[in-house]
Amino acid sequence: MTLDKPALRVLLWLLAAALLLAALAVAALFGAAHYYGRDLPSVASLRELQLSVPLRIYSRDGKLMGEFGSERRALLRFEDLPPRVVQAFLAAEDDRFFEHPGVDWQGLLRAALKYAATGEKSQGGSTITMQLARNVFLSSERTFTRKFKEILLALRIERELDKPQIMALYLNKIFLGERAYGVGAAALVYFGRDVGSLSLGETAVIAGLPKAPSRDNPVANPVRATERRDYVLRRMRELGYISRAEYEEAVAEPLVVQPYRPQVEVEADYVAEMVRAEMVARFGEEAYSRGLNVTTTVDASRQTAANAALRQALLEYDRRHGWRGTEARIPAELLAQPQSPEFTAALGRYAPVGGLQAAVVQAFDGNELALLTASGPLTLGDESFAWAKLDAAGLAPGDVVRIDSSGDAPRLAQIPEAQGALVALNPDDGAIEALVGGFDFFAGKFNRVTQARRQAGSGFKPFLYATAMAHGYTPASVLLDAPVVFDDPRLESTWRPENYGGDIKGPMRLREALVQSRNLVSIRLLMGIGIDTALDFIPRFGLPADRLPRDLTMALGSAVFTPLEMARGYATIANGGFVVDPYVIVEVRDSAGEIVERAQPRRACPECLLPPPVADETQPTPLPTAVADEAEAEWLPAEQAVDPAVAWLVGDMLHDVTVRGTAAKVAQLQRNDLAGKTGTTNDETDAWFNGFQRHHVAVVWVGFDQPTPLGRGEVGGRAALPAWMDYMRVALDGVPQERAPRPPGLVNVRIDRETGFLAAAGDPDAIFETVPQNAIPPAMENPQQHRDERNGLQELF
Repeated sequence: MTLDKPALRVLLWLLAAALLLAALAVAALFGAAHYYGRDLPSVASLRELQLSVPLRIYSRDGKLMGEFGSERRALLRFEDLPPRVVQAFLAAEDDRFFEHPGVDWQGLLRAALKYAATGEKSQGGSTITMQLARNVFLSSERTFTRKFKEILLALRIERELDKPQIMALYLNKIFLGERAYGVGAAALVYFGRDVGSLSLGETAVIAGLPKAPSRDNPVANPVRATERRDYVLRRMRELGYISRAEYEEAVAEPLVVQPYRPQVEVEADYVAEMVRAEMVARFGEEAYSRGLNVTTTVDASRQTAANAALRQALLEYDRRHGWRGTEARIPAELLAQPQSPEFTAALGRYAPVGGLQAAVVQAFDGNELALLTASGPLTLGDESFAWAKLDAAGLAPGDVVRIDSSGDAPRLAQIPEAQGALVALNPDDGAIEALVGGFDFFAGKFNRVTQARRQAGSGFKPFLYATAMAHGYTPASVLLDAPVVFDDPRLESTWRPENYGGDIKGPMRLREALVQSRNLVSIRLLMGIGIDTALDFIPRFGLPADRLPRDLTMALGSAVFTPLEMARGYATIANGGFVVDPYVIVEVRDSAGEIVERAQPRRACPECLLPPPVADETQPTPLPTAVADEAEAEWLPAEQAVDPAVAWLVGDMLHDVTVRGTAAKVAQLQRNDLAGKTGTTNDETDAWFNGFQRHHVAVVWVGFDQPTPLGRGEVGGRAALPAWMDYMRVALDGVPQERAPRPPGLVNVRIDRETGFLAAAGDPDAIFETVPQNAIPPAMENPQQHRDERNGLQELF
C-alpha cells in the first residue's frame, strides 16, 4: 500500500516524536543514573565489613564470664560455605543468580506488571546482589527511588566483584533475626553449631529467614519458620538440588532450637547480667557494639566454688524433703528408637538446669535404674536413688528425670523448688569476689543477692549487740533470759515471744546470749537501750534505715534486707567499723585497650585516720587523698562509722558462735579465724548464715521465692551453713589464718562466769573477758548473795 504525502508526513512526524521521546527517556535515565549514582557509596567499602564488637565481661584474673552484642557475626569465606547453604539461598531468593548481571529484568518486569494490574508494590524482582546493596547501603523503605538506587548499586557491584565474592558477602551480611548477621552467626544462634554441621532441614530454616527475619525465625515463630523451611526445601527439590528422599527426610525433621550461649570460662551469669545492665545504663545501646571489655572484681576460683556450694546445699535440702515425681514423659514410640533424631530432639527439649542433666528412664526394678542420656546409656545402683525411697512402681519407661554428676558418682536428682543466694566480698574495700543469685540463671533471672529482701532473723542480732556495746554494755553484762509478755491494745493478740525450742535459762552474760542466739535476751537488750537508740545507730553498718521496724520485733530480725546488704553490714564488723560500698566493676576498656572508666572504691584504712605530717603547722591539716595501689587503681578512705573497739568485741563474740555456739560445725574447717551468725525466721521460712574471716565475708540465704516454711528443723545452721562452709573451704585454701588485732582501749579482766562481776581473788570458776577500759565491771560486794539470788532465779525458771 502506498501512502500519500500527507499521511507519510504524519507518520514521519510520529516516528520522529517517538525517537525523540525515546532519546529523552534514555537521557532521563542516564541523567537519573548520574544524579543518583554520584551520591552512592563506593563498592570498595563492601570488601571491608565493619563488624560491631560485643561487650565482654571478665573475672579479675582474665577469664570470660559473659558476652553481649547487638550483632552476632561469624565471617566465612566462599570456599568455606557448604554447597547446600548456597543452594538453599539460591532456591529461596534468586535461582538465576549466576546467570543475570545483578538485575533480573524478567523479575522486575513481572513485579511491574503486577503493580500495573493491582496497584500493589511487590518485593519481587530483588536479586541477591540487589539485596546485598540494600542491606549494606540503603534503607528498607519501599519507594521507586530506593529501588532505582538499588538497581544502580547492583550493577556497579557486579562490575567490580565476581559472583563468589558477592555470594560470600551476602551470606555474611544478611540479617537473619535474633541479632544474627550472616549464616555463620545464625547457625550458632538458632542451633548452637557450626554452619557446616547443620542438617539439610536446619539449613533450609536459615535460608527461609531473609524475607521476614524478625517475624519468621524459629525462636519468635516456630510454626512460620517450619512453613518457610518447607517452601525452601520444595524449591530445592524443583531445582534438582536435592533428591526426593532427602526432601522427605528433611520435611519430617522436627525443628529443635538450641539458643546460643557464649563459651564462657567461668559461670557467673548473675554477675554478667549485673554488669551488662550497668554498661547499658552508662553507654546506652552502644555498649553492645563498641568492643567494651569489663574487668570485674570476681575471682574465678571462688566463683566456681560458690556455684558448687550453693547448688549442693539446695540439692541436699531437696533430698531431705523427698521425691516429688518425674518432670515429664516421652512417648513410648520415641523411646523405642533411642538413636532416632526424633528421640534426640525430644530429650533436647530439657536443657540442663544448674548442672542437672536430663535423662529418660529405660527400665526400673527398684534396685537398678537404667537411663538414656544425651551422651548414651547410664545405669544407677540403688545407692544413687535411695534418698527418693522409690518402689518398683515409682518410675516407668519414658519418665524424664534429672542426674546430678557433681559428686564422685552420678545420682538421681530433681530440680529444687527452694532457692538460695551466696555473695562473698572483700570487707577491706567491698569488692564482690563471688555472687550466685539462684540455682540457675537461665531457669530464672531473678537475682536474689541484690533483689530478694528477706527477714534477717537472728543474723541481725550482732548489730543490736554492737549498739549496746556502744552505749555502755559489755560482753560481761548480764540480762535475764525469761518470758516477756506484751499486751498492747494496738496488737491483734498478746505477743509472747520465745526462744527457738521454747526453753529459758535465766540470767545470762551477753556473750553467751549471742553465742546461743537467745531471743528473749535480745528483746530485753533492745528494751534496755531503747528503740530510738537502735534506729539511730544500726544504719552505721550500711544497712538501710528505712527498713528498720519501730518496735521490739526488730530484736528478732524482722527487718528485711538483701543478702548483699547483710554482707555489707558484716563487712563493717570484719574490717573494724568502716563502711564500704560493694562494687563489681574494676575497669572498662574500649576495643583499642584504652581505659574508659576505672573504679575508685572506698577502702577500710585505719592508718588513714592518723593526720599526715605537715611542714607548716599554721596551715590546716589536709584531708586524706586518693591512694594508688599496686594495680594503679585509685581508692579513697572509707568512713569510720563504728568504734573499732565495738566492732572487735562483736567480732570476737561471733567467733565464739563458730566455736561453741549455733555454728559450731564451722570447727570442721580447722581454722581459728572465722566468725559468724546463723539466722532463722518464723516457721523456718528463711535460713541464713553470715560469716567472715578478717579479709573475706560471705553470706548465704536459703528459702522459697514466695515465703513458705522450709520445714521443721531447717534452721540457718542446717540449711545455709553447709553452703558457707563448702565455699569457705575453697575460698580460704592457702590463705594464712589471721584475726583482727585488738584495738587500743580494751582490756582483759577476770569475771565471775555467773554474774559478770569482777571475780574474787582465788575464785576457781573465774574466766577472762575482754571489756572496754572505761567499762570494767564492778566487784561483787557480797558474792554469796549474788549466787543465792541466781540460784533462786534458775529454780524459778
